[in-house]
Amino acid sequence: MSDALMTRMQDKFVTVDGLKLRYIEEGEGPAVILLHGASLGSSADVFIRNIGPLARAGFRAIAFDQPGFGLSDVPTDLSPAYRRDSIPKFMDALGLKQAALVGHSQAGNPAVQLALAEPSRYSHIVVLGTGSLLPPLDGEADGNEGAVQQRLERRMAQAEPTIDDTRKLLEANLFHHELITPDELMLRHARSIGQNFLAFVARNEAAEASPPKQPKTPLWQRLTELKMPLLMIFGREDRAKAAERATLLKEKLPQLDVHIVNGCKHLVPWDAADDFIRLAVPFLKA
Repeated sequence: MSDALMTRMQDKFVTVDGLKLRYIEEGEGPAVILLHGASLGSSADVFIRNIGPLARAGFRAIAFDQPGFGLSDVPTDLSPAYRRDSIPKFMDALGLKQAALVGHSQAGNPAVQLALAEPSRYSHIVVLGTGSLLPPLDGEADGNEGAVQQRLERRMAQAEPTIDDTRKLLEANLFHHELITPDELMLRHARSIGQNFLAFVARNEAAEASPPKQPKTPLWQRLTELKMPLLMIFGREDRAKAAERATLLKEKLPQLDVHIVNGCKHLVPWDAADDFIRLAVPFLKA
């Protein structure tokens, strides 16, 4: 059994909007809420490698299964806006007046939206591998990364994945395939089937029926409006030319704290667990 799973935190549950939401946590101190992405199999467990080190650094590290993911209940509203708005409600349920937000993949976007709307509620923002917060390259349409992800998810939604399908999806998003231990694979697969697969299909169908409206000003252009510190980490080998686009972001907005990590694809909390702690702990303490 992997060390990460041997030290798994106890599952806890809290009720938000009548839904039972599962979360895991460790440590005491300023709260850091870790937000998973929206791909099939996503859950709080993506941060198993990160919670312990954050706790040992003096933080209360909390990751929760957003509505419709992991062991949390499935809402009737499957929109990204509902998941975004569940974050401050989850904080309220835990009695947290303020927290830092760490958003992986699609969760980086709502983390920034919340911080722009209510800056006093969020002390720091950390973005991990969120392509929608990067500018397009010359000659490419804005939102290209989202289109790539949508095509991938449409293919995935044809049938409930087998254990081999789950492995292939992890391999596509991980640079370090040795991290896919039997225990990690079984856990990810358990979060990809049954209720989670049905919710995944329903989310895709809802998104196709009512595509989200694109803001007049792309969100990456508003990053300098944030009132709190922002740290952004991307994998050099991530999809949709993320490294090139992150480099372009640094050129366009040099005041931003943007890092590109070698040997890292899209699952930044796995591939770059050590780099995340090395960068995030002093950032969160500053």
